[in-house]
Amino acid sequence: MLTYVGKGYTPDFVANYDRIARRLSDGEDVLVVDGPDDVCAALLCESDPHCFRDSVRLRDAQAAADVGDLLDLTISVGTRIELHPPLLARMRKAFTGGSLRKACGGCEWSDLCSGIAADGYGEVRVRVEAEVPL
Repeated sequence: MLTYVGKGYTPDFVANYDRIARRLSDGEDVLVVDGPDDVCAALLCESDPHCFRDSVRLRDAQAAADVGDLLDLTISVGTRIELHPPLLARMRKAFTGGSLRKACGGCEWSDLCSGIAADGYGEVRVRVEAEVPL
């Protein structure tokens, strides 16, 4: 979410994520779920969607732990996170600095996300009003 710029696995995935990015940018909270979420929805029609793989569950757990450490919050199923401008700025700064990157190991999108962070998140699609610059 922090580095989403309109690239993804398939055109359906991108169209779906664009809708999610608009919802988040319009103020919808992030809701933590167990298993595939709204982002995964466009991939669930595949014969073997990777969203159900153990590697994805491990990445999700690591990401939740890292965000929880950053926010001093226990993140579990049902947790809601409001993406207000200072929080997004804080998360992006932590991502750029590497403390929110433990879940990125082995991810095919890691280099793309690193480049987006290095460029200051200029093209990201999740933006909230009055976002604080890095």
